[in-house]
Amino acid sequence: MSAPSPFVPLNIAVLTVSDTRTAENDTSGNSLDQGAKEAGHNVVDRAIVIDDVYQLRAQVSKWIADESIHAVLVTGGTGFTARDTTPEALSVLFDKDVEGFGELFRQISYEEIGTSTIQSRALAGMANKTVIFCMPGSTNACK
Repeated sequence: MSAPSPFVPLNIAVLTVSDTRTAENDTSGNSLDQGAKEAGHNVVDRAIVIDDVYQLRAQVSKWIADESIHAVLVTGGTGFTARDTTPEALSVLFDKDVEGFGELFRQISYEEIGTSTIQSRALAGMANKTVIFCMPGSTNACK
């Protein structure tokens, strides 16, 4: 039996998608930042971008082009309103979908919030060897 692989911290970028959040009141982004650091990873960049397809693509494209960034955690913009465009903006950047992430996210959420979980369009994918997880803007959802 082989020894377990040693822990390797990832370099993570955190993106908050919002027209109203600022660095002072970004509780979801702060939760992702804190959780990543507590798990031993490095948060190497953060941004808040308005719900605009092209600004979202530009920011995430910059990160996935950076070989030193291994993961991007995105919070916000996954609902059904006209301003919720994260899935449409980012899914076209994926080389591969991480099938099952959205389903597992909604299964876990169902236990806490019931059928309201169907309002979440959480998704994940791989782009240029970078994993991208898109979650709702709720702090509880990010936890």
